Formats: sequence, C-alpha cells, structure tokens
Amino acid sequence: MKNTGIVRRLDELGRITIPIELRRSLGIGDRESLEIYTEDNKIILAKYAPADIFTGAEEDLIEYHGKLVSKKSIKELSKLAGLI
Repeated sequence: MKNTGIVRRLDELGRITIPIELRRSLGIGDRESLEIYTEDNKIILAKYAPADIFTGAEEDLIEYHGKLVSKKSIKELSKLAGLI
C-alpha cells in the first residue's frame, strides 16, 4: 500500500472528499460508483465494475432478479441442467 501523505477530515455527515489528483491518476470520474471494502482496520475504495456473480466476468452481462450473470454462465448452467 502506498502512502499519499494526504489527510482528510470527515464532515458532519461522515463524508470525505477524494482529492482530484488521486481521482485523475486512478481514472475516477465525477459521480462514478465506487465499491467499499474493509480489511482489518482499513477501508478500501475501488472503482465499481459490474461482474457475473458466478465467475466475475465483466462482459455480456444480463440482469436476472437483481443479479448479474454472463451469457457464458447461462449457457454452462443450461448444460448442467440438461437443457442443452
């Protein structure tokens, strides 16, 4: 992990501002979605990339009951179910 030397205070609603230099260097655009993870006592922010719930693939996604599934996974599941 790289220390940037940047310190920010939370505002009264618990928000922080990510400096524009960091957003630019990481390719994070205005109003872009970020995922929040925790590890030990750390909070980790990552650019959100929708992915297949089974394989993590990020292409050819279809939403089904609020979950994302790739066409490849659907084909493989169809084979397992004996539909193909």
